[in-house]
Amino acid sequence: MMKSMTGYGRSEFQNDLYKFTVEMKSVNHRYLDFNFKIPKKLGALESGIRSVLKEYIQRGKIDVFITYENYTQERINLKYNHDLAGQYLTCLRQIEKEFALPNDVTASVLSRFPEVFTMEEQPADEEELWEGLKPVLRQAAQSFVNSREREGEALQRDLLEKLDAMYAKVLEVEKRSPEITREYREKLEKKMKELLEDTQIEESRIAAEVILFADKICTDEETVRLKSHIDTMKHVLQDGEGIGRKLDFIAQEMNREANTILAKANDIATSNVAIDLKTEIEKVREQIQNIE
Repeated sequence: MMKSMTGYGRSEFQNDLYKFTVEMKSVNHRYLDFNFKIPKKLGALESGIRSVLKEYIQRGKIDVFITYENYTQERINLKYNHDLAGQYLTCLRQIEKEFALPNDVTASVLSRFPEVFTMEEQPADEEELWEGLKPVLRQAAQSFVNSREREGEALQRDLLEKLDAMYAKVLEVEKRSPEITREYREKLEKKMKELLEDTQIEESRIAAEVILFADKICTDEETVRLKSHIDTMKHVLQDGEGIGRKLDFIAQEMNREANTILAKANDIATSNVAIDLKTEIEKVREQIQNIE
């Protein structure tokens, strides 16, 4: 299924021990570019996170936000610094001796000195964290893909409508082409009669001039290729995933054919249609930039 490059996905899991939240959003980008905002505890898991997301996403600038809350205290330990407490006590006794001051230090007083007691967090178990995060990550990624697919369906409908409109413009160019040649022949005959008056006009000379003119303005090759490109793009739109770059290339080829038709046009009506074609092609190219 065709996907847009803009999307949003979110997933959350919570139990008595911890809570994981994963949020993803994206904008257009030529390649796949991840921007992670995750807690330091999960920093070592970034490579695994990236690998999982690549299973779901091919292109776009993706912002990934992950939060982690631990509801247990089992990883927090109270640490007693014996050496530092001894140094504090030694210094206090020295003060007592030098200044003849009473030493009323008790264990509870000493424990309040800086760094005598510290809270130390044990390193997190990476495998345990990964097993908790992975299903939440996949759920968020699938939600993100679903969002892209919904937008992709709307894009597909819009592009197909634009391609149908372009096809109709190409048919106008084809229909107008023989009329231009006929009108040129009539003008040429009238002009030659005015110049030569009663002198007999050589039909072969008129025919030769008309053939040269028709060859000069002929857009048969361009219209045939344009119709082929339109049909090809319609088929590609049905292919589904990873078609953005291919569609962009086809649109460039379509624009080249429209430019050639405009350059060859020796007729206001054809010029106007060619300009309309270029406008429609540009609209298609703008929409294609939104496709993964």
